[in-house]
Amino acid sequence: MDLIEQFANYEAAALEALTAANDAPTLEAVRIEFLGAKNGRLRDLQGLLGKVSKEEKPLVGKRFNEVKEKVTSAWEARQRVLNRPKTSASDLDITLPGIRPRVGRRHPLSQTIAEFKDIMGRFGFTVVEGPEIEDEFHNFDALNIPEDHPARDPLDMFYLATANVAAGHAPGGAMLLRSQTSTVQIRVMEQTPPPVRIISVGRVYRPDVIDATHHCMFHQMEGLMIGDDVNMAQLKTVLSLFAEAYLGHDVTIRFRPSFFPFTEPSVEVDMSWAEMKGGWVEIGGAGMVDPNVLKAVGYDPEKVSGFAFGLGVERFCMRRHKIPDIRYFTNNDVKFLKQFP
Repeated sequence: MDLIEQFANYEAAALEALTAANDAPTLEAVRIEFLGAKNGRLRDLQGLLGKVSKEEKPLVGKRFNEVKEKVTSAWEARQRVLNRPKTSASDLDITLPGIRPRVGRRHPLSQTIAEFKDIMGRFGFTVVEGPEIEDEFHNFDALNIPEDHPARDPLDMFYLATANVAAGHAPGGAMLLRSQTSTVQIRVMEQTPPPVRIISVGRVYRPDVIDATHHCMFHQMEGLMIGDDVNMAQLKTVLSLFAEAYLGHDVTIRFRPSFFPFTEPSVEVDMSWAEMKGGWVEIGGAGMVDPNVLKAVGYDPEKVSGFAFGLGVERFCMRRHKIPDIRYFTNNDVKFLKQFP
């Protein structure tokens, strides 16, 4: 037990000496004195372990190892402190400007999409998502697009040469990059009984000729509302209020009769834009959901009706920020992106 007391005295003396060491030479002298392999005090204590009785040896040996580890760790910690680069207060001019960190910004389209979701959320619409790689059933068949429709032409779609399609095992037909976010409304209606009020915002792909207002990859916001008595007046109201909420009261929305296989009646939606040739630009298509689409997902068109719309996200963002060319969004020009805080 006297040896245990010597261990305690050794530990206290070593820790005190390490704390008092203020430079590397002093610290090295302390190491030699307390941890030296030849003449150090720890070696002397280790030599006394052989004189301990067999019964006491486990307790004494354990205590010796604890003390050795503690002192060694304290020496290593003190060494790290003394090796730190030293900065004198007299060498530091606090009046000099610091290095401004580079702060990233969200892409303008990401900001636009977030605001779209917020506005439509306040209108009572729930945000849903769907896959960008689709099958023919969800991209065409369920949307009442016949097999001979020009939209199915391989020159107008990005079809994928997958192994399942080549072997004839794709359950929904050929796979392709979705050409519209309308595919999401089909997937939601397949799983959800009416009423339904949803939006989906995401990328779509079409092999369009790229110019100032067209791109082969762009973003759409799909909207769908299904209920007992949904009508065209509600669709026009939602789109007009949405445009005002995002662009302000200086925007005018107009509706032109059109045709889409998945809506009847159908309209194309334009917004006023003084900088554009003609003063108007198309922002999307809309209409009342065709009864064949409702039947394809198991709804009864005699009991429910609904409207759907698809809006171009890029064109809204371009008008709001007076961006003349859609290609700016994908050029990755830092000077352009820095304009959007």
